[in-house]
Amino acid sequence: MSGRPTLAFDEFGRPFIIIKDQSTKKRLHGIEVHKSHILAGRTLADVLKTSLGPNGMDKMLVSPDGDITITNDGATILQQMDVEHQIAKLLVELSKSQDDEIGDGTTSVVVFAGALLEQAEQLLDRGIHPIRVADGYEIAAHLALQRLDDISEDFPVNSEDLEPLVRTAMTTLGSKIINRCQRKMAEIAVDAVMSVADMSRKDVDFELIKVTSKVGGRLEDTALVKGVVVDKDMSHPQMPKSIRDAKIAILTCPFEPPKPKTKYGLQISSVEDYKKLREYEKEKFTEMVKQVKDTGANLAICQWGFDDEANHLLLTNELPAVRWVGGPEIELIAIATGGRIVPRFSELTTEKLGKAGVVRELSFGTTKDRMLVIEECHNTRAVTIFIRGGNKMIVEEAKRSIHDALCVIRNLVRDSRIVYGGGAADIACSLAVAAEADKISTIEQYAMRAFADALESIPLSLAENSGLRPIETVADIKAQQILEDNPRLGVDCMGKGTNDMKVQNVIETLIGKRQQISLATQLVKMILKIDDIRSPGGDDYEF
Repeated sequence: MSGRPTLAFDEFGRPFIIIKDQSTKKRLHGIEVHKSHILAGRTLADVLKTSLGPNGMDKMLVSPDGDITITNDGATILQQMDVEHQIAKLLVELSKSQDDEIGDGTTSVVVFAGALLEQAEQLLDRGIHPIRVADGYEIAAHLALQRLDDISEDFPVNSEDLEPLVRTAMTTLGSKIINRCQRKMAEIAVDAVMSVADMSRKDVDFELIKVTSKVGGRLEDTALVKGVVVDKDMSHPQMPKSIRDAKIAILTCPFEPPKPKTKYGLQISSVEDYKKLREYEKEKFTEMVKQVKDTGANLAICQWGFDDEANHLLLTNELPAVRWVGGPEIELIAIATGGRIVPRFSELTTEKLGKAGVVRELSFGTTKDRMLVIEECHNTRAVTIFIRGGNKMIVEEAKRSIHDALCVIRNLVRDSRIVYGGGAADIACSLAVAAEADKISTIEQYAMRAFADALESIPLSLAENSGLRPIETVADIKAQQILEDNPRLGVDCMGKGTNDMKVQNVIETLIGKRQQISLATQLVKMILKIDDIRSPGGDDYEF
């Protein structure tokens, strides 16, 4: 390999190492490194800034295969962007971390991180050491989190009164493409979470919520099914389309004669041998169907396929069947119906059957597409959100939006404390950090003021995206917050005539906001501590 070091000896026998290809390597160090990193972070944040808030713009992303995605979800935009710069990749991972942990605020966290890097550049230009900037950011983040705790309010999470939760979900969905069905989608998300929530443990099992979709119909046709929707139909067109009081055999073994696991050859030398083999196969099929029927099952759901002969035999014996059902669907059906997944026909018993009130086949318009709906299940906690939409892009964006709403409701079940949105919490934290910075005599005070300015990036972007004058709007809200001592005042993006976010019902979860500040600060601190880069080749490190 050309870049491998070579051991050599001089005329006195002393060893030394020759490192080849050093001229082709690229090195950045000192202030150049910080400038490169800050430029990458700012560029990425500027891309997402215009997507923030209820009036944020959508992005159209075209993949190399020509697939089109239209979204304003920060995590989705960043994942589908072709990012080369290593620090920009860290920001993509930052957004993904926010999405995995909280499910919402993926755009805000990157915009805030970009603002922190932008403020850090001004401090570095003034000769302040990066470590002192990082330390100042750490102190400011701690103060901001304390302020969030102080201004947070307890939110009622009550299965009897779901209206407050619906309003919170509507805040999340307000910035999405599907906001014309905002209320209906919010109600579906709340009903789904509350159906599977364990209020005693304050936990929500997302495994019990399946989100499935079918292109066609209107967005308003989206529904919550208290059961399981499977994108399959009955294996034979003459099988019944609806089964009441279904007793379901859930099988992971195929309807076919047993075969050796190793390679084998079977030679048929006469017509009699062929007939014997055919009779053997038929006998085995009949035995399998009888084993299923003897347990009292009136529906077989099989993970594997079966041929036309087995299919005809099932129809003749009046045993409706569904084939090629995927592993995740099989597991969800088993959970919902209270059945057991059976790997061998010999192990099938009456106790292992799943139970459902009705299993019916849905058809869609003039197409031949059909889906199975399993309702009135033994375990009522398993639900499916069935999304409809005019085209694939709308359906996919609706899925992402519903996921965000589900995550927000889950977060409220886990921790019922909230802060108010519209930049109100950010401005309140900014004022608190700026006030504390005046009490500190060390050089970290400059970094703390920079942190306070960076916190204003969210309300500034909200105001700009809403067609308001950003600086004037945020300055007025800051003055009003100080005058009235009211941390609920934010940017009136929707032009409702009041800046009080409590009146407008613009709500954010406390843990989501805390996570934004914590994650962005940690990442920026890590970036500021990098002062030397060695990369192979000339331009591999370009953004």
